[in-house]
Amino acid sequence: MKVLVYSSRPYDREFLDKANRKAHEFHFTEARLEEQSAVLAADFPAVCCFVSDDLDARVLQKLHEGGTRLVLLRATGFNNVDLEEAAKLGMTVMRVSNYSPYAVAEFAAGMILAMNRKIHRAYQRVREGNFRIDGLLGFDLFGKTVGIVGTGRIGSIFAKIMYGFGCNLLGFDKYENPECIDLGLRYVSLEELLKESDIVSLHAPLTPDTRYLINSETISLMKEGAMLINTSRGALVDTQALIPYLKRCTICAVCLDVYEEEEHIYYRDLSDQVITDDTISRLLTFPNVLITGHQAFFTQEAMETIAETTLRNLNDFIAGRKNENTVEAEKVMA
Repeated sequence: MKVLVYSSRPYDREFLDKANRKAHEFHFTEARLEEQSAVLAADFPAVCCFVSDDLDARVLQKLHEGGTRLVLLRATGFNNVDLEEAAKLGMTVMRVSNYSPYAVAEFAAGMILAMNRKIHRAYQRVREGNFRIDGLLGFDLFGKTVGIVGTGRIGSIFAKIMYGFGCNLLGFDKYENPECIDLGLRYVSLEELLKESDIVSLHAPLTPDTRYLINSETISLMKEGAMLINTSRGALVDTQALIPYLKRCTICAVCLDVYEEEEHIYYRDLSDQVITDDTISRLLTFPNVLITGHQAFFTQEAMETIAETTLRNLNDFIAGRKNENTVEAEKVMA
């Protein structure tokens, strides 16, 4: 089957070609899928998309007009897809429901260590010949309280990592995870978690209920000097609300691997351009903010699994089989 891979980078091609083994006809474009670029998929029965691609109703309609019947998401999240419109058009949407939860959980822990011990700042100083440690003071993780918002696969692995550091664990989730309870994690309300935690790490999916879960009101509940980590979905955090918070709280910290308006910024080199997004530009001026470009998932193991699962989804679609990665609007709404 012919497949057009949108938002592709050299590493996408490397792993997909290896998993494909020349079984299907893959074409690659760096273009982000949006209404204007949907025409590129004319006569392609399948498209393969990433989290930065836009699959709203208009885009899906244009893809359908061009003959596309399958959307392969090389990601877990599907909040960028209008599932109801896909169902109306008879289009199948399949995702990678599980790749490497260790990748994201370990990256979240890495962000905590980097920000707390100022490793990123120390690296820059030493490269300039400055070996002083003034301003690089951190704190022991041992004995600190870590609040985990979302205790599914990734959240539970993150809980195990923090347990290994000797942290006290709090959790907030609609569903209690027995593995987390066995670690001594205590489930509490979001309000209590924010009030009691020294570190708050977000590992929840983006849904109407979780959008802007962290906003000006909930941010005000956090302890002075607390650290906020988001490696999940950008719109879990009202980014605009972070700026006044960071202005008045000079000892707190924010680490973001995701950003709610990232689709026009991330996965591209803007080093020789003016970044017109005033919010992220402002955030980059704070010394107590660490921003990375949505790379938490990016490990060898995760990329191999994403590619292999994408190919399995494609083969199952051709064979007329649904699998656990098929995303259906009625199931999501339920």
